[in-house]
Amino acid sequence: MKGTLLIVDDNQDVLDALSLFIENDIEKVLYLNNPNLIPESLRKNSIDVVLLDMNFSAGINSGNEGIFWMKEILKNDSNISVIPITAYGEVQLAVNALKEGAFDFVLKPWDNDKLLSTIKAAFKLRQSKQKVSELKLKNETLIEDTNKIYPDIKGTSTAIKEIHQLIDKVAKTNANILILGENGTGKELLAREIYKKSDRKNDIFTSVDLGSLSESLFESELFGHEKGAFTDAKNQKIGRFEAAHRGTIFLDEIGNIPLSLQSKLLSAIQNKEIFRVGASTPVSIDIRLICATNQNLESMVNEGLFREDLFYRINTIQIDLPPLRKRENDVCLLSEFFVQKYTSTYNKPELKITQNALDKLKSHSWPGNIRELEHTIEKAVILSENKVLSEDDFHFRKSENTNLNTSKSETLEEIEKNAIIKAIQLYKGNLTEAAKKLAISRQTMYNKISKYNISI
Repeated sequence: MKGTLLIVDDNQDVLDALSLFIENDIEKVLYLNNPNLIPESLRKNSIDVVLLDMNFSAGINSGNEGIFWMKEILKNDSNISVIPITAYGEVQLAVNALKEGAFDFVLKPWDNDKLLSTIKAAFKLRQSKQKVSELKLKNETLIEDTNKIYPDIKGTSTAIKEIHQLIDKVAKTNANILILGENGTGKELLAREIYKKSDRKNDIFTSVDLGSLSESLFESELFGHEKGAFTDAKNQKIGRFEAAHRGTIFLDEIGNIPLSLQSKLLSAIQNKEIFRVGASTPVSIDIRLICATNQNLESMVNEGLFREDLFYRINTIQIDLPPLRKRENDVCLLSEFFVQKYTSTYNKPELKITQNALDKLKSHSWPGNIRELEHTIEKAVILSENKVLSEDDFHFRKSENTNLNTSKSETLEEIEKNAIIKAIQLYKGNLTEAAKKLAISRQTMYNKISKYNISI
């Protein structure tokens, strides 16, 4: 039997007798002759079944001590199978034990075959309960994703065709993949495309925006926590890594992780196991890892902002998603897709988009990429009072409508730096508002300010 059995009895002769016939049938057996050591044993080990004596104090045979410790065990983990064992087997004691959650009740002296079959049944129940709990927790993780529909990556440009070819090559492998691209280019859609074509497509896909996680929540969200691990930990919680076991996990904004936490992420990826906060025993994980960022990780490595070993661990295959301004032929295709989507959403099936409008959209630089295009079209559909969307239905701020082809002398990093400086000036040093304007997280804003040595 795979798992751990804990035997608690203050009679050493009983412990010795049990060990003689039971150790060869169970993967791991632990022995305690003092019930006060039970809490420590539960903290240090992953216990599946407990064989628990009911009386520990001389001259007391009520079984109340055993009932107390059984409650404590089940309070710690309600899925543990507890089997009370006693020489004083009154019917009422057995009834009380079963009412309080005991799996079965065994009398001393015991029948070896019967006891062994009882323990085996207890292990099976424990495994079933764990599977139910795991499915329940996974279901809670998936609730936020249930009603979302994710379209395929759309485009006929050469760049997108090459990406589709690369996806076909790597999807069915377990290689870790790093997706690079500006905000709004569709990095999560690309990750989901890889997932849908992988051998793990029938298992969970979970997405984590690392840019939105504070340092205090990082470990709990990714690795989970035990009940009582910290003040608000009222229940056990499995993290995203554990929930994604046998599936795929997508870590967006990987460049936003502080150095202090990068080692913990590296350890989980490298060792294929995690420790829940407050736990001392590891949990094995089998995941497909896909990461994404809009930052230049190589530059961050050179500047000491990102661990080199973590960079190589997540970057077995690198996919670069081009910005929309380099996919002019795809703008019309995407525009028509979003028009169809939002005319259906807002019940305007007769609304069409003109060629002049498409040409105007095609000429825009789209600093916010596909996300900006989608929001622009949604807004136009909502406000339109005609049967067509014309070029007059689309308005861009002058600062946003400058075609990047007119500033070829600037590098992408120079453009990014200038955009950050202008946003900070526009909002008079309010970094939260400036970050919202640029559609990036506050942490990313701090990273960029540090990277470009921008004075605030």
